Amino acid sequence: MNKVPMTLVGAEQLRKELDMLKFEKRPQITDAIGTARELGDLKENAEYHAAREEQGICEARIRDIEGKLSNAQIIDVTKMENTGRVIFGTTVTILNLDTDEEVTYRIVGEDEANIKENLISVSSPIARGLIGKNLDDEVTINTPGGQTDFEIIAVKYI
Repeated sequence: MNKVPMTLVGAEQLRKELDMLKFEKRPQITDAIGTARELGDLKENAEYHAAREEQGICEARIRDIEGKLSNAQIIDVTKMENTGRVIFGTTVTILNLDTDEEVTYRIVGEDEANIKENLISVSSPIARGLIGKNLDDEVTINTPGGQTDFEIIAVKYI
């Protein structure tokens, strides 16, 4: 199976969530199931069924995170020399040549992407248009609004 790129920050966030699920949430659910069992007849026990459902969701998320971490190729750009080249994990500031609007994005893995935080997936059209380009390059990217010309004005390995 191919390794999936993930930033160091993204991997740390997943590990933190995994620890919370395993060592906080899982014991709470187990306690809730035990308490609900004591209430009697399990067939008509809404608390028991809700706790069991929550347990299933929690266990599925634990398996999902463990799978993602086991298939992750963790890339830490802070340990690389900044050559001005846009690669996975870099933080890139681009200037829209039509509107003079500047925007900064960090190119991250699929699971880390969050446009509200300017974290864009490596497979997004903008990231695909930027990867491999260099500081001061002008690029034309197919965006949802059509083709747009940008200039790469900053590339940071942070």
